Amino acid sequence: MSGSLRLAKYSIGVGDRFAHQAKAQLQACIEAGKAGVEVIPVWNKSNREHNIIGSEPAATRAAADAAVKALHWTRPYHCDADHINLTTVDRFLAPCDFYTIDVADAIGTPAEPLNIDAFIAGHPELHEPVKVEGIAEPLSISAGYLRSTAAKYLAAVEQAGQIYRKIEASKGAGAFITEVSMDETDSPQTPSELLIILAAIADEKIPIQTIAPKFTGRFNKGVDYVGDVGQFEREFSLDIAVIAYAVKHYGLPENLKLSVHSGSDKFSIYKPIHDTLKRTGAGVHLKTAGTTWLEELIGLAESGGEALVVAKEIYAEAYAHREELCAPYATVIDIHPAQLPSPEEVNGWSSEQYTSALRHDPRSAAYNSSFRQLLHVGFKVAAKMGNAYLNLLSENEPVIAKNVTDNLYTRHIAPVFLGLPAFTR
Repeated sequence: MSGSLRLAKYSIGVGDRFAHQAKAQLQACIEAGKAGVEVIPVWNKSNREHNIIGSEPAATRAAADAAVKALHWTRPYHCDADHINLTTVDRFLAPCDFYTIDVADAIGTPAEPLNIDAFIAGHPELHEPVKVEGIAEPLSISAGYLRSTAAKYLAAVEQAGQIYRKIEASKGAGAFITEVSMDETDSPQTPSELLIILAAIADEKIPIQTIAPKFTGRFNKGVDYVGDVGQFEREFSLDIAVIAYAVKHYGLPENLKLSVHSGSDKFSIYKPIHDTLKRTGAGVHLKTAGTTWLEELIGLAESGGEALVVAKEIYAEAYAHREELCAPYATVIDIHPAQLPSPEEVNGWSSEQYTSALRHDPRSAAYNSSFRQLLHVGFKVAAKMGNAYLNLLSENEPVIAKNVTDNLYTRHIAPVFLGLPAFTR
């Protein structure tokens, strides 16, 4: 990868739906540097989010560039075309330098039999038990398992290759960072499946620097991990070992690392991630961290007055249109309607009551995960307010920025990359 754009060992994906918090987000990375660890920001925003907001990827790049200039940031930073495919990539070609190629929908699409045969013939090393350093037992891949796994994933990897080559034709080889995402699927990939996928990616000559597999458990939007933490830690460790093997044997970029999608607020797994990174020396990309849109709401509620009134109006509208708002995110939210306060009740809340229900602090009896998740998917309501909402962000910037920075640094960067607790009693 000499001369190519290279993703640093530690990086963090940050969303900024309304393009007002890039400075506050970057400040969290500056704080990380002061604490002795380099964490590179990657601003990400999906095609769906741009369509809902009515924004363009160029605005994300402009906000990032402005923040970098204002805060005199001299380290790398990137803009991610989040979850793109062949039909959506074009609008991201000019402003982005990081591409999350999402081929989860193609998993299970039957590959051409001749292509499967060629893949199997081209990888005799997979016909025998594969000894992977860091994994006690060799990976035993039977002929039938190899064929069925290739049939399940090969078409998806071929699609990733098509998308990669379209980007390369526009931007040039080495001018961008590539991630392949396979996390939005039904079941987690086993270590053997991941190895086969990486072999296929190498055959497609995709120089991926991060890969996002699916892990056991639920990674819901903006709330904690739901699942067996010990099982996650085992899977995370095994995947790191498989990646190291694939880098060595298939010529993939030596800085290839795991990407943990929906990584925001997964406090239960942050210590296992940190401990595994420390033990193995591996890197990680923590994607979509910090739930910045919710920190904007918290800041508005803290500010009181008109800002609090608008925060309450946003909840009332989200509550009234909850089925419509939740439908696109049904697989990554768990909202219990009985736990949602009525808009009438919320209208009577103080600033503290609103922020205590919304802020993700598991120590607080007032924290309401259903309230939080509904507002998480309710950004469409604020988008419809247009300048009325954006003006409030500008007017209350100091309060909002403090929340954004503190949340991103204290609850995400510090526990994952420094091993500090996200919460102290």
